[in-house]
Amino acid sequence: MAYELKMPQLGLTMEEGTVSKWIKKEGDTVAIGDAILEITTDKLTNEVISETEGTLLKIVAQEGDDVPVKGTLAWIGKPGEAVGDAPAAAPAAAPAPAAAPVAVPFAPAPVAAPAKPVGDVSVIVVGGGPGGDVAAIRAAQLGAKVTLVEREHLGGTCLNIGCIPTKCLLHSAELAESIRNEGKEIGIEVDGLKVNFKQVINHKNDISKKLTGGVAGLLKMNKVKVIDGEAFFTAPGKLSVKKADGSVEAMTADAIILSTGSVNSTPPIPGLKENPNCIDSTGALNLEKLPESMVVIGGGVIGLELACAYAGFGTKITVVEAMASMLPMLDGDLTKIGVAHMKKMGMEFNLECPVQSVESSPKGAKVVCKNKAGETVSFEAEKVLVAIGRRANTASLNLEAGGIDNDRGRIIVNDRMQTNVAGVYAIGDCVFGRAQLAHTASAMGEVAAENIMGHDALYNESTNPTCVYIEPEAASVGLTEEQCKAKGIEYKVGKFPMSANGKALILNGGEGLVKIIAGKEYGEILGMHIIGPRATDLIAEGALAIGGEMTLDEIIATIHSHPTVTETMREAALHAEKRAIHTKN
Repeated sequence: MAYELKMPQLGLTMEEGTVSKWIKKEGDTVAIGDAILEITTDKLTNEVISETEGTLLKIVAQEGDDVPVKGTLAWIGKPGEAVGDAPAAAPAAAPAPAAAPVAVPFAPAPVAAPAKPVGDVSVIVVGGGPGGDVAAIRAAQLGAKVTLVEREHLGGTCLNIGCIPTKCLLHSAELAESIRNEGKEIGIEVDGLKVNFKQVINHKNDISKKLTGGVAGLLKMNKVKVIDGEAFFTAPGKLSVKKADGSVEAMTADAIILSTGSVNSTPPIPGLKENPNCIDSTGALNLEKLPESMVVIGGGVIGLELACAYAGFGTKITVVEAMASMLPMLDGDLTKIGVAHMKKMGMEFNLECPVQSVESSPKGAKVVCKNKAGETVSFEAEKVLVAIGRRANTASLNLEAGGIDNDRGRIIVNDRMQTNVAGVYAIGDCVFGRAQLAHTASAMGEVAAENIMGHDALYNESTNPTCVYIEPEAASVGLTEEQCKAKGIEYKVGKFPMSANGKALILNGGEGLVKIIAGKEYGEILGMHIIGPRATDLIAEGALAIGGEMTLDEIIATIHSHPTVTETMREAALHAEKRAIHTKN
């Protein structure tokens, strides 16, 4: 039987392409490497190259046709050879996204216009963090009558005890470390550098207050009604709210969005809860005085970000981690650079060293562990930071009464953010199987609100960046090399060291790396990984490239301003194409 020429997948987000021009026509001879047709996806036009030889027996997809990935374009073979009759628009398997969607035990409900006039649709949002407030504002923009229920603080974990306050501490610490370690070299000499830790905390509190006040103002501007209280289900689709004054009010709406976030996990380590010197990330953001020493249990994002902050202030940091590596979400090349810098800051790391117990100590606390060799080792410090992850904050929702499917409290949703109960949606850290990030929750909030109001919106995590504010900061989006290998994707890699970039040399001495992963045949951007100055800002270019199905050639063709750290992105793309100018090929 003849060879079936199929629509190629040119990017992680590509689902279909348009046949823009046939270069060959039926009856033409085709050789391996010949361009057969041109296809367009978004603004990108590519030639489809033949991987076989023969005669173009039959063109299935005509110019202007939209064809799904793996849909049939044409048949190539020997004259008279049998061809299939698959239509161009035959259903084809959708390409695998960067993060596989969670399998859910229910079919997504069809999205239809609300049964009521738009202005009469009522929505209750439970939780006022970066997911809930965005969902509330977006629903209100689309005409809904929105009520937001928040039991503690508008802005949620992110603005009050998470992202923003942590970055405030890190900024203060980085400034102190820069003056201490780089000041003399760059001509800024300071005698008697002092950390006023009380003012560090005051500055953190001031920033949080400004931002939470801004959220309150935005909700008011969009006519969102805010209720202080704790919501819980009494039946599917029905809520009650226990208010601050102790009264309880029954509430119903056309749609409910659950956005209750997550809380710190506390492991069942003997002696941990009993020791007042053992703190979680919330406690680490509210210490009254700077500790001289700290043991950090956990080598993940939260633990290492706070470890970097306190190390920058001068605290002696010891990290204990049960696994063999840290920051598993990052590309291995980035982790190596980050760990090397943290060691230069004086931090000590003990991997494959699970904690057995916590004991009292004149210093504050003693953390007893088993090392890789099976020996008992212990580490004493003034404070112990427990940072082993977060869990869904759904215990008070009474999910069972609401009939909400969940996995140990993590709510199961589809890509429209629908739960198994009609009219009930969930977003952010409280859902199962998605990244626990503030910008993830915000994106989900928009998706949920738009679906409620009759739009057809889907959440797609392929362009979702991960940002880690260690020193130097790191960021990642798309596939890593390890993921490409596991998926059987052929790829090529481009790298560019920050040490060869003028602006990076100025900012941090040139410490860091940009790494781009692209498809081997077409050069489509599959992943981007950065560690170095401004990494968490630069990563947006990688996310945009993946979402726009861009190629290495397009990044190369885009002029990047000089002197900036953004030049490293283009240089890495050049390196992937063996066209490097400012580094070795």
